[in-house]
Amino acid sequence: MKFATWNVNSVKARIETVTKWLADCMPDVVALQEIKCTDDTFPRGVFEDLGYNCAVHGQKTYNGVALLSRRPLEDVSRGLAGGDGDEQSRYIEAVVPCESGTMRVASIYLPNGNPLGSEKFSYKLAWMERLHARAGEILTYEEPAILMGDFNVIPTDEDCHDPAVWASDALFQPQSKQAFRKLEHMGYQDAFRACDARPHRYTFWDYQAGSWQKDHGIRIDFQLLSPQAADRLKSCTIDKRVRGWDKPSDHVPVITEIDI
Repeated sequence: MKFATWNVNSVKARIETVTKWLADCMPDVVALQEIKCTDDTFPRGVFEDLGYNCAVHGQKTYNGVALLSRRPLEDVSRGLAGGDGDEQSRYIEAVVPCESGTMRVASIYLPNGNPLGSEKFSYKLAWMERLHARAGEILTYEEPAILMGDFNVIPTDEDCHDPAVWASDALFQPQSKQAFRKLEHMGYQDAFRACDARPHRYTFWDYQAGSWQKDHGIRIDFQLLSPQAADRLKSCTIDKRVRGWDKPSDHVPVITEIDI
C-alpha cells in the first residue's frame, strides 16, 4: 500500500493540483496538512468521487489536517491530549484496515514556532511533548503505525541547503531537533532516510528568492514508522516534480510503500 503526506497550503486553492496528483500517483492513504478550511467547507465530494473516504479536522483560514483513504477510516480521533483550550487543528488519527492487519495513521501539522523567544516557540515545544506522549502510547499497541506530516523541524545540516540561513529559525534550534530525535529514540524510523541516505533531498522550497529554481530547500515533511511498519517498508520517495507544476504548494508529497 502507498501512504503519502503532503502539506497542500490550502486544499481549496490547490484542488486541481491535488486531484491531478492523486490520479497520477494513486496513493491508498493520504495525510494532508494546512488545508486551511473548516470541516464543512472541505471539498469532501471531490475526493469521494475519486474513491477516497475522508476524515477532517479543519480550522478557518489557518492550519487544519485531513486523512484520505481508499479503505475505511476507523477509530478516528482529533487533537492531542493535554491541550486544554488549544483550538489549533493540527492532529488527526485513524485506523485503516489492510489486507494483512491494520495500519494506524496520523496526519500532523506541527507548530512553526517563530519567532524565537516568543510564546509561539514555547507552544511548539509544549506541543511536541504532547506528541511524544501520544506517540509513546501508540508504540504500546505493538502494531503498524505511521506518523505523517509537516513536522516543521530541520533535523540535520544535511536536511537544508545552507545551515547558516536557518541558524536563528525555530525549525533549526537544538530544542526542536532534540524533540524530533526523541521520536526516533522512542523507536520510530524516518522512512525516507531508511531508503535514501543522500544529503540535500528536500520537501519544501519557499516561494521567495527563487528558492525552487536554485534548489535552496529544506526537508521538514516526514513519515515516521513504528517498528512493526518499518519491518514492512518497501520504498520511500519525495515527489519533487510537483513543485514545478502550476499553482504549486511550497511543499511536495512524500510517498512510502509498505507491504501490508
